[in-house]
Amino acid sequence: MTQTKSLPVSSATGEDSTTPSKFHAILAHQRTGWRRYSWILWALLGPGMLAMIGDNDAGGVIEYAVTGIQFGIGLFIPLILCLAPLTFTIQEMTMRLSAVTQIGFTKLVFRHFGRFFGYYSLATLMIENLLTLMTEFIGMTAGLMMMGLPLWGSDLLSLLLVVSLAIFTGYWTKERLALFVSALNAVFILVAFLTHPSLSAVAHAFTAWSIPHHLQGSVIWFVVATVGNAIAPWMIFFQGSAAIDKGITAKELRLGRIDTLIGSLVQVFIAVAIVLCGAVLYGHIQNVASVGPTAIIHALSSNVGRTAGILFGFGLFNAGFLASITISLSSSWTVADAFGFARSLNDKISTAPKFYAVYIGSLVAAAAAILVPGLPLNFIAVLSQALGAMVMIPILLFLVILTSNREIMGNYANGGFQRVWGFTIALVLISLTVTLVIQTL
Repeated sequence: MTQTKSLPVSSATGEDSTTPSKFHAILAHQRTGWRRYSWILWALLGPGMLAMIGDNDAGGVIEYAVTGIQFGIGLFIPLILCLAPLTFTIQEMTMRLSAVTQIGFTKLVFRHFGRFFGYYSLATLMIENLLTLMTEFIGMTAGLMMMGLPLWGSDLLSLLLVVSLAIFTGYWTKERLALFVSALNAVFILVAFLTHPSLSAVAHAFTAWSIPHHLQGSVIWFVVATVGNAIAPWMIFFQGSAAIDKGITAKELRLGRIDTLIGSLVQVFIAVAIVLCGAVLYGHIQNVASVGPTAIIHALSSNVGRTAGILFGFGLFNAGFLASITISLSSSWTVADAFGFARSLNDKISTAPKFYAVYIGSLVAAAAAILVPGLPLNFIAVLSQALGAMVMIPILLFLVILTSNREIMGNYANGGFQRVWGFTIALVLISLTVTLVIQTL
């Protein structure tokens, strides 16, 4: 690995450096009392919240629901809640690295670890993102097919809706629209209440951490998939670049941390709600890994009520819609960083054609792929999450090393505990991945 001197701060927002961003304009407005704090909260929410809520994507929703169907209320609910500190740690380092350097993660990897690891990060992310985007379209089409649309029509409509985001002008507008979409993910909490979960069974899960005996052989696969969903690789590339586009600098680190913390807490509570939605179907669906998400929706309608099935289908569409935006943008920012393209959401399509070509092209590829007959849809969803955990290992190591480098980060570098905690997370991922490979072979 090669080390270079401290990187210069540079603007990547695409805005005139003399013109404050909408984010900074709100912070500078002279308000007092509760109105000031309300506006600051409104302004700070963004990259962290979208990365975390986008993490509960359609593939993640399917994986969490399948986990609930397979294991019921047991090991995975406490495990998911325990992942909140882990996801916060990683995304806080991501935000801090971008805010201090004002340089995208991919470009930093190229500069400090060389071309091989730079292209490795680029290639593995693009493959993982394509698989994950396929699961988003699987989820979106499943939700729309509940309304009677055919597969091809649902697929095309989903594609057009996600692509349409590109026509809006400015990072701020696109971020606000995405935040509105993310708020709709709360529908899974409502569905969980409709299943009337046993609170005593949930409480017992935290003391027993039980696993059905006949499923103990497959539990590692689902643990890796759950961890992989919580810390998906695209989140690092998305939040770092989004923080730069928004205008977050070292001066706003506290606000960036609050945004990330709120997102990490909301993410795990929604994930638990989805597991509860699946747990009500425990024992009701056979060979769940080989059936599509529509089978889950129909099973909810039959066992809980049509309202629950409709709401779950809507939530599945919405989760895929938001994640399609965030994952495609992570691909666009990564490719643009690697090859020096214009790479800001503040740019119009005409001024950043290659950036938006990657965004639209990745969506078209994923939408076309799911039309291939005979795909094991639920298996692809779980596979993408497990693969994400494997791809994440070197990316996480790069992140910890970069944020611990005082030549890059100065006084904002990781302290001793942060370095140990970051490398511990990487070690846990390595151990889980090696165990999974040994078990599979």
